[in-house]
Amino acid sequence: MNPGNAATPGAGGTAPGAPTGSPVHPPPQPPPAAPHPPSSRQPRSDRRTPGRRAHRLARLVSRPVPCLPGTGSRPADGGSTTARDLALRHRLLLALSALLTLSLFVSYQGVHDDADPLRTSTAPAVLSLDTALYALGQAQRAAAQPAPTSDFQKQISVAVQSLAAAAADDDLGGPGGRQALQTVAGLITVYAVKVQQSQLQPDGSVLREAYLSYATSVLTEQGAGIQDRLKALQRQERAAVHRQTSFGPLLWLAWSVTLLLALALTAALLETQRFLRRRFRRRYNRQLIAAGLLSLAGVAVTVLFTVWTQAGMTDTRTLLDRPLPGRLIPDAGRHTASYLSGTGFRAAAAVWILIGGALLMALAETGLRRHINDYRFRPR
Repeated sequence: MNPGNAATPGAGGTAPGAPTGSPVHPPPQPPPAAPHPPSSRQPRSDRRTPGRRAHRLARLVSRPVPCLPGTGSRPADGGSTTARDLALRHRLLLALSALLTLSLFVSYQGVHDDADPLRTSTAPAVLSLDTALYALGQAQRAAAQPAPTSDFQKQISVAVQSLAAAAADDDLGGPGGRQALQTVAGLITVYAVKVQQSQLQPDGSVLREAYLSYATSVLTEQGAGIQDRLKALQRQERAAVHRQTSFGPLLWLAWSVTLLLALALTAALLETQRFLRRRFRRRYNRQLIAAGLLSLAGVAVTVLFTVWTQAGMTDTRTLLDRPLPGRLIPDAGRHTASYLSGTGFRAAAAVWILIGGALLMALAETGLRRHINDYRFRPR
């Protein structure tokens, strides 16, 4: 066999050792990889359509919160949410009405609870102590006269009557106030007796000077004398005036919460009116309109009464915050009565807040009850 004619593999010849005439096949190739089956999870960009997120957000906002009790179960997609929306608004209006009534009552009482005691007891007690101190000062000058005068007894009588008027304040000077007044009344009696004994002695005698010196010490002794005891009671009464007339942080907080609740209730009533107009084609709901007017009028009147009362209390504090000369004490009494006039009537108006709150809740109830009954909705 001629080597030149030997067949080469892959060129159509026969492989060595293979039977003559059998063709040589190329080595088998691996089968191509099977294509991956289509995945059920597609990229987010394939699943979402433009605006789908905004649509879901709008549906979420438009639906009531499912966890609120008594609003019923969530309706199926495409179902009516009117019954659920009515129940939600019904409960919201009742809750806001109750909270507004409670907050307004507490805020109003926080100012007017102190106005009537200030008018009837604290302010008159301060003026009575001023009068007693002035009368004792006049009595001291009359006692120093060479001859006895009736003016001394007159001034002592004024001082005793003024202390009796000051004792009408049950809280005068705190727990020990009454005992302090009784002590002062006894010292005034001692003072008057010693002055009378001095006036019975001859002018210029040693005994007369001794009686008068003792009487003066009873009146003016530092810390234990009549005048210092009365001034201590007067400072305590002025502190009570400051406490009763102050408009502190708690009152500011209470009135701020009250005004916020009034705005929230007004907004809720307007939104409910708009909801009823859109769903039921009713232009106005008389009960809800009446509830809105009642809440606004009630808050406005109570705020006005509070401003008037607080202004009068502030003027009274300014007037009583300093010792008054004797000739100005009657004028101060008249001005105080003028500043605090009407506080008793305004304080009694607090009961109308509770009555108005009950009426407000009744209007909110009747304004929605008919529509709730029409849908035969029963809270669960």
